[in-house]
Amino acid sequence: MDRWDRMGRLASYGGAAAMAPYAVIKVSWVVGSLLGLAPVGAGFGLAEWVVLNTVTVAMAVIGIALVLAPARPWGMRLPGVPLVFCAWVGAGFLVSMLPYAVADSLLSEPDTSGSGSDSDPRMPGWEAALIQFGFIGMGLGLILALPAYLRRRWPEAFTGRTGGPSPLGRAAVALGAAVGLMWLYWAAGGTAGLAHPDEGRTTWRLLCGICGTWALVAAFGVARPGREGPGRLPRWLPSVLGWLGSGSLFAWSGWKLPFTLYVAIASPSDTVLPERLGLAITLHVCAVVAGGAMMWTLTRAPARTGPGVATARPV
Repeated sequence: MDRWDRMGRLASYGGAAAMAPYAVIKVSWVVGSLLGLAPVGAGFGLAEWVVLNTVTVAMAVIGIALVLAPARPWGMRLPGVPLVFCAWVGAGFLVSMLPYAVADSLLSEPDTSGSGSDSDPRMPGWEAALIQFGFIGMGLGLILALPAYLRRRWPEAFTGRTGGPSPLGRAAVALGAAVGLMWLYWAAGGTAGLAHPDEGRTTWRLLCGICGTWALVAAFGVARPGREGPGRLPRWLPSVLGWLGSGSLFAWSGWKLPFTLYVAIASPSDTVLPERLGLAITLHVCAVVAGGAMMWTLTRAPARTGPGVATARPV
C-alpha cells in the first residue's frame, strides 16, 4: 500500500464520520415530525416534509457507503457502472459545493425579522454547524478517497482522453455553457428572467455563480481533451474537470427540478423563488441533460490505454 492509498483510506473513514451526524439529524426530524415533537419546515406539509427528509436520509446512507467503499475490500467487488454513477453524482453534490459551503458561512445574511414564533421555526445553530461540517467533511473525503480508489481499480482512467468530443458532446458543451452563462448573469446582478428579483439575495446569487462556473468548467473539460507535450494541459486534467462539472450540473439540477416543479404546481404561499418558474424548470432540465451527455462523452471517448485492459489489484 503506497502513500496515496493510505491517504485515501484515511479520507474515506473521515468523510463517513463527518456525514454520520447529518443522517442522525435527518432521522430525528422525520421521527420528531411524525410524533409531533418537532416542527415541520416552512412551505411543507407533514407528508412532503417526511418524504423530503426520508429521501435525504437515504442519500446520506448511500453517501456514507460510497465514501467507505474505497477503504473496504468489498468496495473492489462492487459493480462498476452503479459505483461510478453514484461516485459521479456524489462528487457533483459535495465537491462542487465546497466553495459555496465555505462562502455561505461567511456571507449568509442575518435574520433581522425578529420572528421566533412556533409558526416560523429556526434550526438550532449547533444543528446547522453539524450539517455544514458533514457536507464539507464528506466532500473533502471524496476529493482524496475517490481518486486513490479509481487509480487502484481502473488505472487506465488516468491516461486521459485523445481527440475531440462527438457531435453529442459538442451539443452538450453548448447547452451546458448556455445554462452556465445564464446563472452567471444572475450572479452578476442581472434581473432578466426573474419574477421576484428582491428574493435573489446574496447567498442565492453566490449559488448561481458557483453553479454557473462549474457549468463552464464542465464545458471546457469536455470540449478540450488533454494532450501531451510542453505547455499543454496534463491529459487527465480535462477529464477530472469534466467529471466534477458535469456531476454538478446533473446532481444539483436533478435535485432542484422536483422542488421547482412542486412550487410551480402547489404554489405554496410561503415559498417564493426568484426565477420565473417556467424558465427555472427549463434551465434545470437542460442542465440535467447536458450533464448526463457530458458524462456519456467522457466515458465513451477513446483513450490510449495500451493493448490490454487493466484489472483491479487486490486491496
